[in-house]
Amino acid sequence: MSFYAHLIARTPKFDFVGKRIPAFVLTAALIIGTFVSIATRGFNFGIDFAGGILVEVQSIDGPANIANMRDVLGNLGLGEVSLQQFGESGRDVMVRVQKQDGDEKVQMAALAKVKDTLGNGYEYRRVEIVGPKVGDELKRDGVLAVILAVLAIAAYVWFRFEWQFGAGALIATFHDVVLTFGFFSITGMEFNLTSVAAILTIAGYSINDTVVIYDRVRENLRKYKTLSLYDLLNLAVNETLARTFLTVATVFVTVLALLLLGGDVLHGFAAAMLWGLVVGTFSSMYVAIPVLIYFKIRVGKDREEDETASQAMP
Repeated sequence: MSFYAHLIARTPKFDFVGKRIPAFVLTAALIIGTFVSIATRGFNFGIDFAGGILVEVQSIDGPANIANMRDVLGNLGLGEVSLQQFGESGRDVMVRVQKQDGDEKVQMAALAKVKDTLGNGYEYRRVEIVGPKVGDELKRDGVLAVILAVLAIAAYVWFRFEWQFGAGALIATFHDVVLTFGFFSITGMEFNLTSVAAILTIAGYSINDTVVIYDRVRENLRKYKTLSLYDLLNLAVNETLARTFLTVATVFVTVLALLLLGGDVLHGFAAAMLWGLVVGTFSSMYVAIPVLIYFKIRVGKDREEDETASQAMP
């Protein structure tokens, strides 16, 4: 029988909970590595956070002369200027100019200088100017958005299930968010507002996967009165494994298409989402579920007595 048929036709019997110690060690190593990378390498902040000028231009008279553009823009005295050619025609160029010392008027003057230097041979498709104050505000708001989203997710799971499930969801979501930050730090990919959107999307995807398995755990707690918590958790993961496999495969194909065909603007988002699929699926099966072992969830007759007592209360 093929792997697909084995996965779909019947419930497998993989011991996920039994691998919790190696999984926890791997998780701890990755999180520590992430913090070390952030402390030593930091992030490659984009215009959104670092401030500066971004101009997307398209050459009117054939492929752009990158060497000439780099030479003339580099002599303007505006600091670091980076150019990136993209697209199949060779006509599209992304120009990034570092943040200038001063207020918004100084940034506008730098933009005008860039346009005057390039002349009339280019069509301006996109212009973004972010001052230092706006960049700092966006950093703060981005961090706040991620923290509030993670706490809201944990609160939702807490109220829908029990506090143990909320704590497990909080740990798993923290795992996914931190490792995605580490992905941007280690790879040096540009970190911008799109990256924040990717992190929030990953958190939402991961918690959706976790809630499906938690729902099966809750169902099995009522259904199987004699199973130990260890066996019950393993059964829940195995019973939802087919759904997890099909969901991941479907999303993977979609995000891969974005990565290959979405262009430069969506490249960072798609790459982060692919990474998020891996860490999110891993955390659902090897973090969110095994950690419940240590929260002393009551099973069998003890749980039945607790439910009966709560129903009898006026």
